[in-house]
Amino acid sequence: MGQDVKTDAFSREDRQRYRQKVRRCLDALERMLTEGGFADEHPRMGLEIELNLVDDALAPAMLNRTVLEKIDDPCYTTELGQHNLELNVRPRPLRDEQSTELEHELRHSLANAGLKARDAGARLVMIGTLPTLRSEHFDIRWLTQNPRYHKLNDQIFALRGEELLLHMEGVPLPGQRAERLRCLQDSILAESACTSTQLHLQVPPETFAANWNAAQCLAGVQVAIAANSPFLLRKALWHETRIPLFQQATDTRPQELKNQGVRPRVWFGERWITSIFDLFEENVRYFPGLLPEVDDEDPFEALDSGRAPRLAELRLHNGTIWRWNRPVYDITNDVPHLRVENRVLPAGPTVVDLIANAAFFYGAQRALTAEERPLWTRMSFQAAEENLHAGARHAFDAQLYWPGIGWVPPDELVLRLLLPMAHEGLRDCGVSDESRERYLGVIEARCLARRTGSTWQRAVVTDLEARGYDRDKALATMLRRYIELSAAGEPVHTWEI
Repeated sequence: MGQDVKTDAFSREDRQRYRQKVRRCLDALERMLTEGGFADEHPRMGLEIELNLVDDALAPAMLNRTVLEKIDDPCYTTELGQHNLELNVRPRPLRDEQSTELEHELRHSLANAGLKARDAGARLVMIGTLPTLRSEHFDIRWLTQNPRYHKLNDQIFALRGEELLLHMEGVPLPGQRAERLRCLQDSILAESACTSTQLHLQVPPETFAANWNAAQCLAGVQVAIAANSPFLLRKALWHETRIPLFQQATDTRPQELKNQGVRPRVWFGERWITSIFDLFEENVRYFPGLLPEVDDEDPFEALDSGRAPRLAELRLHNGTIWRWNRPVYDITNDVPHLRVENRVLPAGPTVVDLIANAAFFYGAQRALTAEERPLWTRMSFQAAEENLHAGARHAFDAQLYWPGIGWVPPDELVLRLLLPMAHEGLRDCGVSDESRERYLGVIEARCLARRTGSTWQRAVVTDLEARGYDRDKALATMLRRYIELSAAGEPVHTWEI
């Protein structure tokens, strides 16, 4: 989301040239998929983690530029809000002891970054939605000073022609009534409350469709067993409030266009695919360019000269359409490759929880792609989308649909079916038995305890309010304890209320 743009203003001619260039890039991609030449190697995994900064009072600390200067590591970069950072982790093969090495690398990197943040007067928090955010923190002055973010904000509101409406009804806390959020926003900064973990998997073109379809099938299960975003603007809302919040905070459609069925830019999709081309073609067909900046490369000239084209316009356009499982075209060492970017998971609560979530996803995804009769031939696309919203809203209390089983709670589905499949998939990838048992053991224990970051946060706030704390004090007290437990590193299913 933070890719730089160079143009201050876009003309009508810019938009026309951009549309033509995006279509030319799409044609070039189609030729590449026909002729081959993509990287074809053992599956490689990558990871992005979005982080929050808070001050000593646990309010958002608008210090990302200062903290980045202190950290002085190119793996860390800005995100949308001035209280956000993003950590981009070095990609690696999905095999052997790489997961364990990744855990150690993340622990060291985050500990070091945390110390540098303290030097700047801030603390790092790895959580899906920062519970101490207030409406004033979504004022446009807190947008990170990057031209891309400001242009995105301007373009989204130009298309809408009116303020954004955040509206959702929450899941009641025990013994309480459901809480509702309804407020208008004049910037896209509410999206800065959606701090996520993004999992990347590099795959060859011929298996991309199967991997993407499998990821769509798993999305509802993923958020149900890993929810970590229950509070927004002092309200107890969904267990994974990021899911509705992200769509609403970047929605370019006024109500009339929603009524017409115009597609949102935060999108689950509408069909199973047979090629990565299907997704890029949908992007071009349905969505106008938000940042119509034109590159000087002709992709066909690059292909004719034996070079991998940058496809700059197609990639920039793809970066402004936020699918929950996004297709990625990229180039490494002059060789093009394709990735599935899984975007449904929140950040946190701990490094080991995060790696466990990744291991479960990669393992189950691999097993689903190897089935003789693919799951998506037995499951409607609408059912997969409904699972995502049910899992995000209710976590372990959701009822998910699964072919051959029917309606089932997420913990039962994972323990009975998906966890053994994840073991099989990781084994097939060559992941060591020690790593596989360690991280999938965390998923098993979490399902048995039925405790996610979200259920823990909700239980603690409920307990504190029963003792007489008001909501603000309960949220701050809970967050302070959350930060302590997150830093200690024990998985969330072991956390006491």
